[in-house]
Amino acid sequence: METATSSQQLVVFSLGEEEYALPITRVQEIIRYTEPRTVASSAYWIRGVISLRGKIIPVYDLASRLGLPQTGDGEDGKIVIVENGEDRAGVVVNDVEEVLTVESDQVEPVPASGNPAIEGIVKIDERLIVLLDPGALLGASDGGDAASAVAAEALAEAAGDVQASDPEPATA
Repeated sequence: METATSSQQLVVFSLGEEEYALPITRVQEIIRYTEPRTVASSAYWIRGVISLRGKIIPVYDLASRLGLPQTGDGEDGKIVIVENGEDRAGVVVNDVEEVLTVESDQVEPVPASGNPAIEGIVKIDERLIVLLDPGALLGASDGGDAASAVAAEALAEAAGDVQASDPEPATA
């Protein structure tokens, strides 16, 4: 008797030499890197904010958010716009690799990662891809979203127009 397995599509991207993924249902779009407007924030991993089609979007340095070493300044990278309910943020990645369909039995739990943003490991032959949890990534467990929301609101009020031209979607 066969057991039913469910599948999901993941957007796979790189940070340094490692591969990470997010569920495609939580990725709004992928844009070319544009330098965020710096805002004051107690969260060291917030790079600033961008204006995307008239909406202020906080931009996170994903490597810093995950506690990883810096992988570059981002200028050659992409910003993946991630959404979780009403929350939306951009995360800076080196490059977007592919969209991959995986079965539920290819996702294994992470032994003692200690990072709630890591949901599991996708194992495909010799490849290991870290699957991220968008809710925990954008969550305010450490006050980060509250800080970025306040900073974005203050910047929008003070500047009126954050980056006059909206970034164009990238072709991944």
